Amino acid sequence: MNYYSLNKKAPDASFETAVRKGLAPDKGLYFPENISPLDDAFLNNIEKLSNVDIAFHAIKQFICPEIPEGDLKAIITDTLNFDFPIVQIEEGISTLELFHGPTMAFKDVGARFMARCLGYFNQDSTEEVTVLVATSGDTGGAVASGFLGVKGVRVVILYPSGKVSHVQEKQLTTLGQNITALEVDGTFDDCQDIVKRAFLDSDLTNQMALTSANSINVARWMPQMFYFMFAYKQLKHKNTPIVFSVPSGNFGNVCAGMLAQKLGLPFSHFIASNNANNVVQRYIESHQYNPLPSVQTISNAMDVGNPSNFIRIQELYNNDFEELKQNLSAYSFSDDETKAALLTIYKQSGYVADPHGAVGYLGCKSYKKEHPQAHTVFLETAHPTKFLDVVEEVIPKQIALPPQIQAVINKEKVATFVKNYSEFKSFLLEL
Repeated sequence: MNYYSLNKKAPDASFETAVRKGLAPDKGLYFPENISPLDDAFLNNIEKLSNVDIAFHAIKQFICPEIPEGDLKAIITDTLNFDFPIVQIEEGISTLELFHGPTMAFKDVGARFMARCLGYFNQDSTEEVTVLVATSGDTGGAVASGFLGVKGVRVVILYPSGKVSHVQEKQLTTLGQNITALEVDGTFDDCQDIVKRAFLDSDLTNQMALTSANSINVARWMPQMFYFMFAYKQLKHKNTPIVFSVPSGNFGNVCAGMLAQKLGLPFSHFIASNNANNVVQRYIESHQYNPLPSVQTISNAMDVGNPSNFIRIQELYNNDFEELKQNLSAYSFSDDETKAALLTIYKQSGYVADPHGAVGYLGCKSYKKEHPQAHTVFLETAHPTKFLDVVEEVIPKQIALPPQIQAVINKEKVATFVKNYSEFKSFLLEL
């Protein structure tokens, strides 16, 4: 399958080229040229299939034969070595837990999948690839873990100083080997701008092969559709429309769910649940897309002022605003509302959510006011111990650290502080 740039001013690319380059030469995001619906037999029997078989059947059209079917299935098997359980919170509201991977965040799936694809392409190559990734929290740790020790790959992670949790910082600054962390004086948007600028800087691109492991990369973005399918597999027996409430920052996750819907999964609706960074909510309400500088919140992985993947969502709907509005609702919630939701969830069900999941829960509650019969599922995108300073302030319970967190929490942070693009560029050229 070929991939085209959403800016429509660059040559089509193979899957390998799209993965290696991250962004097209015209600065556009890559998008698959075709999306063919899955066959009825697959959808009708999905509950009988393993997660690996579901994922393989869903994504093979986008990758094979560039990666042969046997190798692709091995990559998927190695990626999906943890569970994705559904937990009922209250009548009509469940959560899909996406934190059972090595860094306890939903981004483990995409990061591990991309790392293994890049490793496959590099197995007979002597060329080193430098992976640049901007993170607002969880992406950095997931990429660091997923790419650790991958042959021919050097990873440079940029994160905003003072704007990620203590656990998140430890996960992306303590691994060493081929992983380097840069602490940036600024916001996530500043980190993302540095990464995008680097791809256009010939001083860098003439000396090194650069790619991105943010969800702008097709190999990070597309596999996120898997867990929406795993949720459907578990809920199909209910015979009720499923509405997903997705805590949204860079909008790769909800976009991946919509890709699964385009493949034929019978999802009823999507909810973009935002914190104060609510550009898409304002767009849905006004039809005016006006990004603003990001603001810091307690759900920091969603602190994105200009979400990169929203252009992919628009492409999925052929830039038809009314069609998109029929399938996407958007709400935003304050930190105080998020804290109150954490306590409500715990008091009513005994369940300990993280701040991002709490925002997703609030999205479910808002949607159900007008659609009381809907079965809503909010994505619990990270384990609550990654945000202990927030959660334990609200919930009267000491939360034990899981093994994945214990493994890094006492390690020494190793990061280089950079103030601006010039300092970043100098650092990269001297690596």
